[in-house]
Amino acid sequence: MKTIVLAAFVGVVAVSAMPESSYHQPKHVYKHPAKPYNFAYGVNDPYQGIDFGQHEESDGKQVQGSYTVQLPDGRKQIVKYIADHDRGFHADVHYEGKAQYPPKSEYPPFIVPPHKGYSEPHHEPVYKPPVHQPVYAPPHQPSYH
Repeated sequence: MKTIVLAAFVGVVAVSAMPESSYHQPKHVYKHPAKPYNFAYGVNDPYQGIDFGQHEESDGKQVQGSYTVQLPDGRKQIVKYIADHDRGFHADVHYEGKAQYPPKSEYPPFIVPPHKGYSEPHHEPVYKPPVHQPVYAPPHQPSYH
């Protein structure tokens, strides 16, 4: 019986001597309210065939906007979207123009053969011994006066 009481006493002392846990409940961090914004950009270079842009605005709760991309087949892709935390992201995608492809060529396509990597040299390396043997002087011995 004494052994059980002594073991219980030692256990209580050991638990009370342990340091406090370093974990603390995270403090509530203030989150700034969302602020309204808007932005837009566009690039149009007919010479290079580049035409794209985006416009977006938000009232702080809902984001809406659109973007356009000139596709390689000549069509323009237009995406209009609305997003918020309740309903998620919804996009309406449509295309302007008709897809155009170049006419089929009578020539075979130009194919670049893959590089085979590095190969062994085609000739034996040439080693030429030095013209003169270097002469080394003994290291300088400091003199103390």
